[in-house]
Amino acid sequence: MGRKFILSCCSTVDLPYDHMESREIPVLSYTYMVDGREYVDDMGRDPQSRPRFYQLLAQGKLPQTSQINVARYMEFFESLLQRGDVLHLAFTSGQSASVNNAYAAAAELREKYPERKLIVVDTLCSSSGYGLLVDTVADLRDQGVSIEEAEQWTLANRNKVHHQFFSSNMTQFHRTGRVSGAAAAVATILNICPLMRLDAAGAIKAYDKVRGKKKAIAATVDAVAAHAQGGTDYDQRMWVCHSECRQDADLMIAALEERFPRERGRIRLCNIGPVIGSHSGTGTVAVFFMGDERPVMD
Repeated sequence: MGRKFILSCCSTVDLPYDHMESREIPVLSYTYMVDGREYVDDMGRDPQSRPRFYQLLAQGKLPQTSQINVARYMEFFESLLQRGDVLHLAFTSGQSASVNNAYAAAAELREKYPERKLIVVDTLCSSSGYGLLVDTVADLRDQGVSIEEAEQWTLANRNKVHHQFFSSNMTQFHRTGRVSGAAAAVATILNICPLMRLDAAGAIKAYDKVRGKKKAIAATVDAVAAHAQGGTDYDQRMWVCHSECRQDADLMIAALEERFPRERGRIRLCNIGPVIGSHSGTGTVAVFFMGDERPVMD
């Protein structure tokens, strides 16, 4: 069945670039700055790019991330519009205002290409949860649905993609101003792991805390069971990603496979890239899955 539109996204899907290539999903890359030098979020095209980024963090560097500007969106969209209609799924407005620049670029290009359709959707999703949503919409594209049908499905389901995670290292949260130095110090001393999720607006919210990774993994698995579609019979995409803590991610996958037997051998392991990692730092483990409507949180 033929595809009726081009599906695109940004690099903050935290999936390997070769996966996006295999699914024929064009990607617009974010960039970040360290000591006045600009780096591209290349999604692992250079195998040294992610290790180099985390080494910079280990050296105490503070990366600066920025929005994708209107001009870059226009260049990206225009190259796609020359080939067909475009559905662009954008990184959550809960963590970046870039989507507003995407809207502005799209509005201008619609006048230049009146015969084409260019739709931008704020996914309200981040990291590999954003990737999970994009990958699912790619299935719809490949099944031959219309661009409007894909847009409506995305709008109806974007808030059902759950992002459930914890961090065992509060250093970067302190550096970026998300928690105070005192709170970070206490968390480190007491081995406290905050439990976090994305709310209905696509913003990060801490909702509880536990002592130790073992309890953090157990509490996260409990949260997945409470919200997943079908409960412990869940059999859709379930992805785990981590920021330089592979052993913790493997323990998370083992716990999930025990609780969700239909997922055994099917859970995809991803890496948190430099844009998300600039804020999370190392030591974060996240689980992404389809569930009930994400809650509105204060």
